[in-house]
Amino acid sequence: MRPHPEQARLWKSRARFRVVPAGRRSGKTELVGKRQMVLRCIQCHDQSSQYYRASEDPRFFVSAPTRDQAKRIYWEDLKRLTAKAWLAKPPNESQLILNYITGAELHVLGMDRPERVEGTPWDYGLLDEYGNMKKHTWGAHVRPALSDRKGGCDFIGVPEGRNHYYDLYRLAQRRKAKAQDEGRQPEWDVFWWPSRDILPEDEIQAAKEDLDEITFDQEYNASFVNYTGRAYYPFREDLHCVRLLYDKYSDLIFALDFNVAPGVAVIMQEQQLHDKGNRSAVGTGVIGEVYVPTNSNTEIVANKLVTDWGKHKGRIFIYGDYTGGTRKSSSLMGSDWEIVRRILRNHFGAEKCFFRVKPNPRERDRVNSVNSRLLSLDGKVRLAVDPGKAPHVVRDFEGVVLVEGGSGELDKAANPELTHLTDAIGYYIWTEYPLSRVWDPLKEKYWK
Repeated sequence: MRPHPEQARLWKSRARFRVVPAGRRSGKTELVGKRQMVLRCIQCHDQSSQYYRASEDPRFFVSAPTRDQAKRIYWEDLKRLTAKAWLAKPPNESQLILNYITGAELHVLGMDRPERVEGTPWDYGLLDEYGNMKKHTWGAHVRPALSDRKGGCDFIGVPEGRNHYYDLYRLAQRRKAKAQDEGRQPEWDVFWWPSRDILPEDEIQAAKEDLDEITFDQEYNASFVNYTGRAYYPFREDLHCVRLLYDKYSDLIFALDFNVAPGVAVIMQEQQLHDKGNRSAVGTGVIGEVYVPTNSNTEIVANKLVTDWGKHKGRIFIYGDYTGGTRKSSSLMGSDWEIVRRILRNHFGAEKCFFRVKPNPRERDRVNSVNSRLLSLDGKVRLAVDPGKAPHVVRDFEGVVLVEGGSGELDKAANPELTHLTDAIGYYIWTEYPLSRVWDPLKEKYWK
């Protein structure tokens, strides 16, 4: 274990939930999964220790995607790190449990059956190789088991593409930033370092010779890379995620994509944007979103727009999926667009609501128009997102991929939760800032 500032920050951290997507063989398992977990067990009743727990019988667990993995990674090392004098009885080899004289129990679990954590209150847990665990392991099984004792959890492992580990990583960043903005101690924190900070340079070079660029970036640079072609490839967090302003007197833009799971809408305003070089341009700012994960319908989305933006003083322009007007919304009378018109005009007034809905373009033309708005050939950013106000929009831009071997079509089957928000944005961008400016609706042809 080499001295390392980010590891030192992790070692001292008192955050309740810690996300650690560090590089391969860089010490994260040894640091928090083994050494720190043993300290939690032997110092659990020391009130001067950061590991103090008020419960008389603290319970801790370390886990991996399968029981065999967990046993192979942890069991023997945990026993070696634990002096025999610290144990109340011999290790339980069948159940993989260490019982300490402090009253603490340390369990080694496999999350191939995440229900193993249920029914027992836990003081602290660790999910190793979290990206390889089932998507609902944390929310449906582990998180509820920590509530009784306000327990904490570490999430460690190399990134595994843009999956639920990535979503948790971004959630932790947002929760930490929000707490800091409000002057509170964050419950969540994120720790990251690449393998080259720990491993010898010759080993890094050897890995480069053996691995392709994307695999190396994931495994050794600890990057949440996307293995398939990103539809919105110009989008970058450092370039397009900024804090944006809302002006209650300026025109407000609602963009809709009619769906049930999730039900979505995007809220935008044209405003002055600044790129990293401090150049500015008037562009589209995404300042809000509606995201109803399940059991949504058009009425729910439209009413949410009224609830969130009902005090807006300026005009409202509405864009969206043209075909929504040709189908019925579940259990409601009238087409989707009829429902939206009724709800928005009843609240804001017909004189303030302007619907600009035109037949849908080809998907590729819509995506190309958005990409051009994200980053033009002259290097201008004309589309930005406020990540605190529209986190699912960021997730969409980063996660939507193209059909492999296709001709630019979006792969809507890759993740059914994605594409809807960026589709909604695309209807607005294509209508107001299209790359294809002449359209023949009869022949369905486009010209530059």
